[in-house]
Amino acid sequence: MKSELKTILVQSPTRVDLAGGTLDLWPLYNFVGGATTVNLAIDIMTTVELKERADSQIELFSEDLNLKQTFKNLEECLAEKNEKLRLLQIQLEFWKPTQGLSLRTKSESPVGAGIGASSSLTVSLLKAFDLLVNGLKSDKFPQLANGNYQNHIKKSRFASVHELVNVAHNLEAQVLSTPTGTQDYYPAVTGGINILTYSAEGIQQEVFPVAGSEIEKYFLLVHTGKAHHSGINNFEVLTKAVNRDPEVLKALHDLKTVAEEAASCCRKAEYLKLPALFQREYAARIKLAKSFSSPEIEKLREVSLQAGAKAVKICGAGGGGCVLVWVSPDQRKDVVAACERNGFKVLLAKPVPPKELQSL
Repeated sequence: MKSELKTILVQSPTRVDLAGGTLDLWPLYNFVGGATTVNLAIDIMTTVELKERADSQIELFSEDLNLKQTFKNLEECLAEKNEKLRLLQIQLEFWKPTQGLSLRTKSESPVGAGIGASSSLTVSLLKAFDLLVNGLKSDKFPQLANGNYQNHIKKSRFASVHELVNVAHNLEAQVLSTPTGTQDYYPAVTGGINILTYSAEGIQQEVFPVAGSEIEKYFLLVHTGKAHHSGINNFEVLTKAVNRDPEVLKALHDLKTVAEEAASCCRKAEYLKLPALFQREYAARIKLAKSFSSPEIEKLREVSLQAGAKAVKICGAGGGGCVLVWVSPDQRKDVVAACERNGFKVLLAKPVPPKELQSL
């Protein structure tokens, strides 16, 4: 009797970076004696559905790219020259599935939003293929226990979240052909508030809850309407840092200090101190490269603050995409109305708690 064909469905959150973004890019954190990055998982999700087939055909569906293509086998799929397929082809080449399959992907994030959607999708793909190729059950995927990622599955390809992240950022670098950081992948795996510490010894991760906190109450995500270009902005910073540009190195040190203070606030649940740090982070970030801001971001910042917001935080590498607006509950309605009146889109997003004792 033939075994039943499996269907795997996996979702992963995206993220908003709260402090220390760009410093997660190797080797930048080495230039400033190590660094800290703080980010927050949000419920704008990426989804991967994998279905086994009884034949050797490979079916690829991308709802975001409005793409659907079928190949007679894996070899034909990998030989296809289509940049839109590159992310999926690299995953297939890495996993080398021996059976035919149908692969469908979807992202709820606007294109170029600066919230780590491509990294989240990379994690979703890795988790889905791990479940499929290694014969794991979806409710037994590696889990977060007591704030520490623990892998209880002997068959999994990944012994820890760090191993999964290492593979993820190397695969995405192949897709993008640019240097990639690592902060985006962690919240996609574990959810929650993530504090990532970078040193010569590697990366350490701390995960904290969000439920009932001020960060949950004051969180508002707004899209500028313009896509950002993370690879261009970060590569400009990396190039200047390698050339020992004094202004860029000073800005990186300032970002490091702000991130360390933000991490301390999160560890102590002193979230109402974050707005002042966001303002300092903004000042340091635009010194890295003017392209981190844009007329759209400046307008959104002005509109939000005038309507009663406490601070704004550029998401990702900036230049467009999303902006985190920190606003008290009693001012939220006014800020939302002001943003929408000026043509900005308020996204219905909220923080995602740590993935504790549940399937990812």
